[in-house]
Amino acid sequence: MDTANIVIFITMFVCNFKYALGDIGTASSYDPPYTPTKCNGDQADQFPSGNLFVSVSEGLWDNGAACGRRYRLKCLSGSNKPCKDGTIDVRVVDFCSKSRSSSRPCPSSTILLSNDAFSAISKSPRAKINVEYVQI
Repeated sequence: MDTANIVIFITMFVCNFKYALGDIGTASSYDPPYTPTKCNGDQADQFPSGNLFVSVSEGLWDNGAACGRRYRLKCLSGSNKPCKDGTIDVRVVDFCSKSRSSSRPCPSSTILLSNDAFSAISKSPRAKINVEYVQI
């Protein structure tokens, strides 16, 4: 391999490296009311424009340190080919619990997306999808 090809290979690797660091999880949507949240209670200004926000399960919650974190999500797969192309950027505003009796249950999902966030990456509003996510 000559020097030019090595430079091209390294450039392609570095440009795509950020996607190789993503984690894989499951996601579903949740309905309003979205307040109160574990991060900022009833504050209306906690929600980003476009309502692209999420609640995260214990693995991402980090004892509340996840509040305000941003993630880039990409739909990977699900039943009946639900994925739309592209990625979305979301903000963590809440915690969801594995307990079905909690106010925000997510017994089988890593991330719960607001309806607007979910419809931005999935064609099926009530699907459970597999996602790649990376903190940004």
